[in-house]
Amino acid sequence: MYIFVDISPLCGNTNLGLGALLFYRERMAGGIAGPKSCFAVVTPLMKKSPAQILVVLVAVNSQKEAVRIGEGMVNARLAACANIITGVQSIYHWKGKVVKAKEVLLILKSTRLRYRALERAIKTMHTYETPEIIALPVKEGFEQYIGWVCEETHS
Repeated sequence: MYIFVDISPLCGNTNLGLGALLFYRERMAGGIAGPKSCFAVVTPLMKKSPAQILVVLVAVNSQKEAVRIGEGMVNARLAACANIITGVQSIYHWKGKVVKAKEVLLILKSTRLRYRALERAIKTMHTYETPEIIALPVKEGFEQYIGWVCEETHS
């Protein structure tokens, strides 16, 4: 079953979220509105999609820094959850040298909608000159967890 919702006032905005499909009258057989009207088709597929979720990896200098950033992101609702993994051994090139360092890995669960704000907030709190902030898309996930991440980040 499809539900057609007239969203003519929003036709100029193609970023409607949740994958709303827009259909202009010209493309609808037997359309029922004027030539400039458009519709959102709401289907059962418009549930919270795993593709909206990001796992964000952030390497930090210490557990204290990881807790500070993690709590900040969760409190600001930029992330639904923060996991902290200590004892990470990193090896990388930095300023012409190979560096070996003990780091802490902060793993954040967020959404595409909140990512840019999350990245900006992390950069303001991070002690590194060039912090590792990498977002990985989630391909599959437990539907209730996906919904929870979206709800907690107001996405």
